[in-house]
Amino acid sequence: MDAGSRVVVTADVAYRKGKGIWLKETVDEALGTPNPVEKVIVLRREPQELPMMKGRDLTWEEALDQGEGVAADVVAMEASDPAFILYTSGTTAKPKGTVHVHGGYQVHIYAMGKWVFDMKETETWWATSDIGWIVGHSYIIYAPLLMGCTTVMYEGVPDYPSPDTWWKVVEKYRVDRIFTAPTAIRLLMKHGEEWPKRHDLTSLKAIVSAGEVLNPAAWEWLQRKVLDDAVPVIDHMWQTESGGPMVGNPFGINMLPIKPGSATIPLPGVDGDVVDSQGKSLPPGAKGIFVCRRPFPGLTPTLWNDPDRYAHDYWERIPNCYYTGDAAMRDEDGYVWFLGRDDEVINIASHRIGTIEVENVLITHPVVTEAAVVGKPDPLKGEVAVAFVVLKGGEEGNEGVKQELKDLVSERMGAFVLLDEVCFVNTVPKTRSGKIMRRLIRAFVTEAELGDYSTIEDEASLDEVRRAVQELAEAFKGAG
Repeated sequence: MDAGSRVVVTADVAYRKGKGIWLKETVDEALGTPNPVEKVIVLRREPQELPMMKGRDLTWEEALDQGEGVAADVVAMEASDPAFILYTSGTTAKPKGTVHVHGGYQVHIYAMGKWVFDMKETETWWATSDIGWIVGHSYIIYAPLLMGCTTVMYEGVPDYPSPDTWWKVVEKYRVDRIFTAPTAIRLLMKHGEEWPKRHDLTSLKAIVSAGEVLNPAAWEWLQRKVLDDAVPVIDHMWQTESGGPMVGNPFGINMLPIKPGSATIPLPGVDGDVVDSQGKSLPPGAKGIFVCRRPFPGLTPTLWNDPDRYAHDYWERIPNCYYTGDAAMRDEDGYVWFLGRDDEVINIASHRIGTIEVENVLITHPVVTEAAVVGKPDPLKGEVAVAFVVLKGGEEGNEGVKQELKDLVSERMGAFVLLDEVCFVNTVPKTRSGKIMRRLIRAFVTEAELGDYSTIEDEASLDEVRRAVQELAEAFKGAG
């Protein structure tokens, strides 16, 4: 409705872990307010009756029949005309409608598909993302069509109906390259390498990962234990706003040495830098903010119906720079290491600690499969860290494991990095694109408003965090 759309195309249902998610009901609810929509076209996947509004709703077959004989010629577009609007994942605030245009977007995703992923026309490519997010748009649909390669579209989660579901797909369709997310890799790691070892994965030539930092422990598991170092596992970074990769390993040009935990280098055409709040370049090892000093073809030129917010949020926060919102540092080789969102960096006794840094340490513990870390105000140190930890199947969270995790963080990061609390949960809040929503976790810890969380994957994860925070509060009262 924000786009003024006149037609909505939907299915009656989608499936997740064997359960139906009734999309038509969601559409009807959304269209309950005044809107410009004239037609709703529904692809039926289930035989049961649906509520269909007379004069507005059509089945897919009825829509095709009405289109019989109507010209479907290609319409020439300007390079700067909008191709689509896509909303940000909502990890930080109210989602923003990023606009991607025909010319620059196609140039960027095609070039990066070649340069970063080494996509080839003759191969089978599988991006495991939700099709509704930017990875799904760019590398399930648009880039594979531009390349002319075979693209796999998959509906569901990595471990249903069994933990080897994805590996079965690789074997069955002889998949050459996979694009996935760290959260999926950590989920598969939770089930162990015996599942992929049951299948012939020799067709694979590379696995690339984006969405959040690929923790070194998760990289090590996939690279060494699953793939036996036969093919590379490559991390890289980009955003909804960028359309395609910004920082990565130029695998398709000349692969650089992999440093687990680093996204590697700014890619050709992306003038990336790590700077302070005034836009001054920082030396290696200094923590700052990753920016781009000029636009590049895939970068959104505006926000839908909100150009002022685009200018303010992206181009005016740091002088003469595109502000990504990501904290980062560079090493002596120019590799970029992302540390989490800039507003998620924890200030402990005047030390800026990235949430990703602490999480990377936590998942090196043999019973931990995932961790989300946030800051909590502290009268003495300014802030302390609170960790929400997901354990591997069959493992029990207890005071002994808590102390081991606290000791591990202090040992690896220094005694000043105080891990104040460890909470054991079954899952952490994530967007449907697989990014951890630390903003929501921090809201529970600090007793703040949750704000907009319409892009969350599973609202039950909020109950997990709420329960853990309540248990902490009760334990604190009991100790008092």
